[in-house]
Amino acid sequence: MGIDRRKFVKLAGLTVLGFAGAKPGGVFSQETPAADTASTAPPSGEPTAPLEGKRWAMIVDVRKCMQNPDCHACSDACHLTHNVPDFGNPKDEIKWIWKESFHHAFHEQGHEHLEERMLHTKLPVLCNHCDNPPCVKVCPTQATWRREKDGIVMMDWHRCIGCRYCVVACPYGSRSFNWRDPRPFIKEIQPDFPTRTRGVVEKCTFCEERLSRGQLPACVEACEHGALKFGDLEDPDSEVRAILRENYTIRRKPALGTQPEIYYIV
Repeated sequence: MGIDRRKFVKLAGLTVLGFAGAKPGGVFSQETPAADTASTAPPSGEPTAPLEGKRWAMIVDVRKCMQNPDCHACSDACHLTHNVPDFGNPKDEIKWIWKESFHHAFHEQGHEHLEERMLHTKLPVLCNHCDNPPCVKVCPTQATWRREKDGIVMMDWHRCIGCRYCVVACPYGSRSFNWRDPRPFIKEIQPDFPTRTRGVVEKCTFCEERLSRGQLPACVEACEHGALKFGDLEDPDSEVRAILRENYTIRRKPALGTQPEIYYIV
């Protein structure tokens, strides 16, 4: 059945208003359904009570990483859990957590008396989930935003238009762009986490989907050496607060004012 011009204009206007009034949802939000988004119901037997915090943070003990230089359990677990593709070349590389040398990650904080072995140590780096994230300010579609309830810098891949402003704005190189369809390059697709598409940016989300199920981030759970710790900075009795009181830590590029929430024990 046909539709006259007046009805068409009215329907089109309502559609535009609907998009304008939409709010950014989470990765698994029911407000942004898509064919590539898997069910988020936790597998039977897993804990369901969510982990709650007001300001999540992670601590990396560089000393323990030095003792286990060949360990990649954290990145392997993260990339497996989140369907991160392996294109097999640096040009197209997608990474949520990876290893950099201390000198490259902290080139502005080195000094001539720093232990030589420390300079060449490979340590995990990832999205810093900044309190003042520059990536959020430049995103034109609100595809990236900082959650007020716990400080996690989130990504909604359905809203990402691939402009890559966030990639340029991030001073830590923590965002990757899918130049090709990533799905054929995922070794083992996990049905409990959505895959991405060509033309979108992705990054670490502090395993917010695991936190909602009462689980620690995959990288922390996989680390057998205790080099990674995760917790709530606003809780004075939390493990991360105790570690920060007892150890000297540094953060990446603190002078930029981004207030990163990844701390490194050196």
